[in-house]
Amino acid sequence: MRRLAAALCNIFGILILAAVICSSLLLTLPKIFGYEIYNVVSGSMEPEISVGSLILVAPVQPESIIEGDIIAFESSDSVVTHRVVENKKLEGELVTKGDANEKEDIKPVPYAGVIGRVERHVPYMGEYMVIYTTNIGKVYMICFAACGAMLNLLAGRIRDRGKKDGKGCEWEKESEQL
Repeated sequence: MRRLAAALCNIFGILILAAVICSSLLLTLPKIFGYEIYNVVSGSMEPEISVGSLILVAPVQPESIIEGDIIAFESSDSVVTHRVVENKKLEGELVTKGDANEKEDIKPVPYAGVIGRVERHVPYMGEYMVIYTTNIGKVYMICFAACGAMLNLLAGRIRDRGKKDGKGCEWEKESEQL
């Protein structure tokens, strides 16, 4: 019974730690490679990019953006993701439109407001990113990692206690006698 409890604690501890590490890598590796990460909060790009998607935005020279590219740009105090309808190189601005919108955006995007081109989008992961990047989310991740580590420590204690009590498995007793 102790062996089963130790194995379960160890497995759950490893799974929790792996989940924390994988989610951390998901949000940090793209930044290492120069991408910006954003959460889509409106349905203006549906069905191509749905609300709650995580988007990876690569920096790009605005002059190289072509019709049909999806870009992220600054608008007032937020970041908007829309498709480029026209690149007005002489004026230094882009005409954009959300896929779900009937008309083009009222104001063209100046080149200075372009953050980059959307390279990838992952449905539903943007919601997770928002949780993970808040202070309380970071506290939760630290707590999850600590729980995973404690489960692994507990597994070791359970195994050690079984050996001390003499309640280990027969093959463990035989190997200790050798």
